[in-house]
Amino acid sequence: MFGNRMLKGVFLVGLGATSYGMLATFVKLAYKENYTTAEVTTSQFVLGILGILLINAFQRSKKKNEVVQASSRNIFHLMLAGTSLGMTSVFYYLAVKYIPVSIGIVLLMQTVWMGVLLEWILDKKAPSIQKIVSVFIVLIGTALATNLLKSDINLDWRGIMWGMLAAASFTTTMFTANRIATGISSAQRSLYMLLGGAIIVFGFSIATQVTPFNFDIFAKWGIVLAVFGTIIPPLLMNAGFPHTGIGLGSIVSSLELPVSVMMAFIILDETVVFSQWIGILLIILAIVIMNVNFRKN
Repeated sequence: MFGNRMLKGVFLVGLGATSYGMLATFVKLAYKENYTTAEVTTSQFVLGILGILLINAFQRSKKKNEVVQASSRNIFHLMLAGTSLGMTSVFYYLAVKYIPVSIGIVLLMQTVWMGVLLEWILDKKAPSIQKIVSVFIVLIGTALATNLLKSDINLDWRGIMWGMLAAASFTTTMFTANRIATGISSAQRSLYMLLGGAIIVFGFSIATQVTPFNFDIFAKWGIVLAVFGTIIPPLLMNAGFPHTGIGLGSIVSSLELPVSVMMAFIILDETVVFSQWIGILLIILAIVIMNVNFRKN
């Protein structure tokens, strides 16, 4: 029975991570059709919220009184945490506007060492040797995966800046999401975090959209972005993590990295050299090392 639950959890988390991994490629395709970052993020969040609202309504009608309702305190904290989710989307989509998707996802994975640093600062607890080793492996892997060691590399500094900001905000999202209102359903948690994120996204759109808003984005790319970015991943990963545990779940969720690079390689025809694949494997290895309990028999 335990084995079936574990397998179910691995499948759910893996599917959610794979979905996230496809997202940046769809954004890049939308950019090729001259849609703006404001149009991309707005369509994703509006349709994502509508989708999650339908799922919540379905759960309430099916389970009736069994669903634990979020308190006003839960809602406030989740929406506050969700603002970092909105910032992650904006920063990440701005990053892949200036740099290849394969580089953007590597920058986003800097959450590995940022998470260790944030935990150290907030919990006043020095990282273990295991985590320190993982951080160094991530940094080496990043240097290889971004082709940083090649003298002729020419990456737009704006993409690097937005990519690092996306990693920082995503670190905050992961750190807070695992600690806030864990007693309510994943659908409710996703909804309120999306509402918080929408505040940031809509504010960004109002501030940056200088041309008339192209509402065609909703039918053309909005549905795809909402399904793969704001509906499937949080629901599946929130449902899967209780079965896998944080350690195994984090390892499985690292599938996002190779999936994103493969999508960019196949669909966008981005160049990914052998040393970059080595760097990607090193980052995944670091995630495995960080989340495996070597003392456990």
